[in-house]
Amino acid sequence: MKRIAILGSTGSVGRQCLEVIAGHCDRFRVVALGAGNRVDALAAQVAAHRPKLVSVASRERAQELAERLRASGIEPLPEIVFGAEGLLRVATDPEADLLLSATVGVVGLPATYAAIEQRKTVALANKEVLVAAGELVMAAARRNGVELLPVDSEHNAIHQCLRAGHRQEIRRLVLTASGGPFRKLPASRLHEVTPEQALAHPNWRMGPRITVDSATLMNKGFEVIEAHWLFGVPLEQIDVVIHPQSTIHSMVEFVDGSVLAQLGPTDMRVPIQYALTYPQRLASNGYVLDWATLRKLEFAPASPRKFPCLRLARAALRAGGAAPCALNAADEVAVAAFLEQRLSFPHIPRVIERVLEQMPSVALTSLEAVLAADAEARRLARQAIEQLAGRRTAIQVTESAAGN
Repeated sequence: MKRIAILGSTGSVGRQCLEVIAGHCDRFRVVALGAGNRVDALAAQVAAHRPKLVSVASRERAQELAERLRASGIEPLPEIVFGAEGLLRVATDPEADLLLSATVGVVGLPATYAAIEQRKTVALANKEVLVAAGELVMAAARRNGVELLPVDSEHNAIHQCLRAGHRQEIRRLVLTASGGPFRKLPASRLHEVTPEQALAHPNWRMGPRITVDSATLMNKGFEVIEAHWLFGVPLEQIDVVIHPQSTIHSMVEFVDGSVLAQLGPTDMRVPIQYALTYPQRLASNGYVLDWATLRKLEFAPASPRKFPCLRLARAALRAGGAAPCALNAADEVAVAAFLEQRLSFPHIPRVIERVLEQMPSVALTSLEAVLAADAEARRLARQAIEQLAGRRTAIQVTESAAGN
């Protein structure tokens, strides 16, 4: 029986992880859940899985959860903790054999780092852990003999392909991208894009931020950075191709010319289950590739003009230091502003570029330094958004006056 702790249990990946666990209840037991403000969803998860420890965002949410569980007749109540300390408790719970790190943002970084220091197996679905602090995190993993098991479908695919070869035999890694909902939309029309359109991903069921990041291809830029740290492959040996069907999740080309590709359904439960059961494989509960629907596999280069975020991500990795951390923070702030209709879709990469230009070039030698860089990048991003919004308003006023 493998005992599981989850950070981000009420998010998309966390919910699907619990579906996998429910399908293999003879092999897994949930011991701790970390969530944010979704008390209703967390209460249902507690009722279904009976963890002994749960964490929420604040003291108020903790009280609300306790009341909700009592009203539902849940006895005994789990221990309920909250805030950053609560996430730390979940990640380092002594009973947990494996931690699924699936929070959104750097909020999960300290807790995930602590789990690595305690030599727990970590299934990693939180991109920010490696994008913001890849060098620190991988050094801790090596120091403690911990292997990070990737949950992202692309890195999970590479992990599977590399079981057939050695890292020194790699010629290049090829990450596939669906191209998102605007793959065929001309770049000249991206200013018309609405949040509702950006959230309508053609293939995957994901959270709001990662869905928008898939539309800008920043998600793929983050994955390039992650692949560099996870697999120890130089940036120059990591490519991205547009693959609209999302059937091939990634490929590894070896020095002898052989290419191994991992195919599967567009269902996150597949890589989640792989990470939970590694190095074994278990039969899936119905999520399999439907070969009858597989008509063609298309590939195309990713346009740097249409997808500037991919270029920015590569530039940030080359710059090193605080740049990747700033890239992530600026993107999170810009995407939130877009979803709130305070920023246009093409302005997302503009905000990020401005932040990268203004961000001090410093080495990140501690988690405290990472969090400080994250805070500064967010401040710069908010400033850039205000400037762009002010400029947009001024243009609208000018156009209105001209029309009169």
